[in-house]
Amino acid sequence: MIGRGRKYGKSRFSKEMAAGGRWVPMRQLVAGNWKMNGLGADLAELALLKAGIAGAAYPCDILVCPPATLLARAAAVAGGVFALGGQDCHAEPCGAFTGEVSAEMLKDAGGGAVILGHSERRQYFSETNAIVAGKVRAAWRAGLMAIVCVGETLAQRDAGEARAICHSQIESSLPPGANSANTAMAYEPIWAIGTGVTPTAGDIVAMHLHIRRCLIDQLGAAGKDILILYGGSVKPGNAGEMLPLPEVGGALVGGASLKAKEFLAIIAACR
Repeated sequence: MIGRGRKYGKSRFSKEMAAGGRWVPMRQLVAGNWKMNGLGADLAELALLKAGIAGAAYPCDILVCPPATLLARAAAVAGGVFALGGQDCHAEPCGAFTGEVSAEMLKDAGGGAVILGHSERRQYFSETNAIVAGKVRAAWRAGLMAIVCVGETLAQRDAGEARAICHSQIESSLPPGANSANTAMAYEPIWAIGTGVTPTAGDIVAMHLHIRRCLIDQLGAAGKDILILYGGSVKPGNAGEMLPLPEVGGALVGGASLKAKEFLAIIAACR
C-alpha cells in the first residue's frame, strides 16, 4: 500500500491508486530519482525521510524512485507514508528480456509510478520517442503513473530549437489517453542536470507554458491538468524560487533526493 493520505493529508497516491484506481491531481509532486545509487544501508535515509514527514500535513505529494533492487525493501520502510516508484521499465509485461524489469514487476514490488524517457535513457541507451511511448503504455497497463521526461541539450537551446525539441518529444512520447490520472510531465533541460547550472525563472516559466500549450493542443481539455515538474539541479538553495513559479507542478530531484535532510528542505519549499 502506498500514500495513505488520511493521516498525512490528502494525497494523489491513495489506497484507490494502489488498488488500480485513478490518480486525482490535487497538489504539487516532489519526486526523487536516486538513479544508479543506493545499497541496503541507504534505506536509512528513507527512514529519516519518513520520520521527517510522518504525523504532519506535508505540503505536497512525495515520491522516491530508488533502484529496482531496493524497491520492495523501500516499500517496507516507507510504510505508505510516501510513495515509491521505478526509474524505467520494459514495454512488455514479461518474456525473454534478460536483465529488464517490467511495469508489472515494479507494481508488484510496491511501486506506484515510473520515470520514463529520462534524458540519460535517451542519451546513453538510445531510447527514441517511440520506445518511450511504448513504455508509457506499459506503465498505464500496470496501473502506474508515468512521469514522462522531455528537455533539450545546450546546443539545441543555443540553436533556438528548445521549444521544437520539447514539442516533438511530447507529440511522439505521449500516446492517446494521457491525462492527469495516469501521467505527469517533467521538463529537464539536459544542460542543467547535475551541473549546478539552472535556467532563469523566466526560462523555466516560458518552457513550462510552452509545454502546457503543447499538452492542450495534443490532448485537449485533458492537457490542462497534467502536472509539469521541473528537473535539473534542484536543490534546497533554489527550490524556494522554482516551486512557486507558474505552471511548475513540482520537482524531479536527482542528487538532493539521496539525503533526507536535503530532500525534506525541498519538500518544505512547495507552495
